[in-house]
Amino acid sequence: MDMEIEIESCEPIDMEESTPNPVHREPPSIRRLDEAVVNRIAAGEVIQRPVSAVKELIENSIDADSTSISVLVKDGGLKLIQVSDDGHGVRFEDLPILCERHTTSKLSKFEDLMSIKSMGFRGEALASMTYVGHVTVTTITKGQLHGYRATYKDGVMENEPKACAAVKGTQIMIENLFYNMAARRKSLQNSADDYPKIVDLICRFAIHHTNVNFSCRKHGAARADVNSVATSSRLDAIRSVYGVSVAQNLLSIEASDDDPSNSVFEMDGFISNSNYAAKKITMVLFINDRLVECGALKRAIEIIYAATLPKASKPFIYMSIKLPSEHIDVNVHPTKREVSLLNQEVIIEKIQSVLESKLRNSNESRTFQEQRVDSSSVSISMSKDSQNHRSSSGLKSQKVPVRKMVRTDSQDPAGRLHAYLQVKPSSQLQGTSCLASVRSSIRQRRNPRETADLTSIQELTREIDSSCHSELLDIVGNCSYIGMADDVFALLQHNTNLYLANVVNLSKELMYQQVLRRFAHFSAIQLSDPAPLPDLIMLALKEQDLDSEGNENDDLKEKIAEMNTELIKQRAEMLEEYFGIYVDQNGNLSRLPIVLDQYTPDMDRVPELILCLGNDVNWDDEKICFQTIAAAIGNFYAFNPPLLPNPSGDGLQFYKKVPSTTPEEGNADDAKEEEIEQELLLEAESAWSQREWSIQHVLFPSMRLFLKPPASMATNGTFVKVASLEKLYKIFERC
Repeated sequence: MDMEIEIESCEPIDMEESTPNPVHREPPSIRRLDEAVVNRIAAGEVIQRPVSAVKELIENSIDADSTSISVLVKDGGLKLIQVSDDGHGVRFEDLPILCERHTTSKLSKFEDLMSIKSMGFRGEALASMTYVGHVTVTTITKGQLHGYRATYKDGVMENEPKACAAVKGTQIMIENLFYNMAARRKSLQNSADDYPKIVDLICRFAIHHTNVNFSCRKHGAARADVNSVATSSRLDAIRSVYGVSVAQNLLSIEASDDDPSNSVFEMDGFISNSNYAAKKITMVLFINDRLVECGALKRAIEIIYAATLPKASKPFIYMSIKLPSEHIDVNVHPTKREVSLLNQEVIIEKIQSVLESKLRNSNESRTFQEQRVDSSSVSISMSKDSQNHRSSSGLKSQKVPVRKMVRTDSQDPAGRLHAYLQVKPSSQLQGTSCLASVRSSIRQRRNPRETADLTSIQELTREIDSSCHSELLDIVGNCSYIGMADDVFALLQHNTNLYLANVVNLSKELMYQQVLRRFAHFSAIQLSDPAPLPDLIMLALKEQDLDSEGNENDDLKEKIAEMNTELIKQRAEMLEEYFGIYVDQNGNLSRLPIVLDQYTPDMDRVPELILCLGNDVNWDDEKICFQTIAAAIGNFYAFNPPLLPNPSGDGLQFYKKVPSTTPEEGNADDAKEEEIEQELLLEAESAWSQREWSIQHVLFPSMRLFLKPPASMATNGTFVKVASLEKLYKIFERC
């Protein structure tokens, strides 16, 4: 009964009636986005990561004719990016619109893009940075007594620019990048640090723009991770940035085509030979001086090397391609990472053909490196060595014998000799040292010149390369600085050997080589007061002839000073252009070259330099002339002991006060003498401590990078081997 009722209650369902009626929806309305939203979206495209901001700022510095660019980074660039240059700066009246979108000094109409030569042109980079970070700009232009500092947010200057002290050029500081883009900031914090990408970027700029000094370091780090100096040689730039192992395995390449119907371009660069192998390809490509990427060219090069290198080995490539401005479109990528070329396929095909031919001709021989052993340091017979090698070859982990164990690291600052000495700190000395370094940095000014590829300079640099002593080069490049043994010799450790090294001879040779490398590309030390050449030469002559008396000698010295002054004035143009030594028409010296960054020479030796330029230079022969001038500048810049005696040893007697003659005058005179001698003592201590600091932190790091020690240093007493760990173990094992 119940079942029947259940069945009767079931009625057929009409599907059409059960289908709901569709809701009629109006099409969404189109709205104009708020300008702040538009700008933030655009900023996210232009500034994708911290390295994008660094690239834009470096390109702006290059456009400003900078010759020195330094980068400071904190937390991979998220906390701080600071880029400083010595370019022409920003005018005060341009500061209010500096960070507005589409404000630029590079072009004024669209047609200018057809002939654009500057790195930037859209006027979007700085504006984008202000929408995703806090931007502060400090700048000064030529002729201004002080600089200006302004802060920007969302493309607008927040307050009126404030007057401030500034060094020539512009400093742009970005703090808290992506502070208002939580997702991107979190993804960057969770990903690998951007700092290696920034270092790689600056290395690429450094080997192309060889007339610019580049440096990059982390915030709080004592040493820079990149520190390249201007040089006239591209190969030297690659050597200083990427290392000797890369530079010694490079081949120079060139390709060009001037057929208007086909392609017009010029290409030059360096490619690695078959002896070079790396796990990752390094391709540095500049097109019309722009750092760009080209996937098609990269694939074509990889195809060529696949048949040359072992499997999983990758090459090193540096190329600079020049095309007519109308054959390249630079406005095809938000970050300007790519460009579009006319007849790109033809250009790539020609470059590929040149590379293939170059590699085929150089692949006839392969070089394998072997370890060189100094026969003088071998104290164990060959039979014992071979026996030890045979016995240790079967072990999974080879244990280094204690007598051959190297316990220091050339890159580790610990273990210096002064760490074991009780030295009373002096705040006055520290203040003087810091003040001296600040003055040194402020006086540095670049004086850019066009590269002078003179045959004589090339011959002198080749002589340096050919006379380089390979074992001394290894010692200099991989030694650990211990401390100063006396006024001239420093203690070095290399592997298990201890050496005395003459820092005066080493610094003279380093400065001589640096003068030739920086030929016509010198920074400048601006003298506060121009120094008359006759007065300088007279000072030098009197120092050489202290015991002479009489007016006749003075008259002779004045004639010598007059003749040398006229000679130097006649050569003033050449000295300024090639060596950064500026002498005006009145015979006043006002600028000197900077041979080594972060180091200011002893200005008391300027008279000696001027006298050498007048007496020792052979002005008739070009090669000898450049050689003797470089040697004179090298002697001037050498780390000679200060003129005041070293107060830490027997030289302290020099500073003791002279006893008074009468008891009545004793009190006043003693106080006066003690005050004068105390000031002299502090001056001497400051000079000697500053010299030792410069030797450890400036000279030896520069030697590792740039010095090629000549073979003569192996025999003239510059290096003296004083101890060997193996020999010491043999001696003490008998006790």
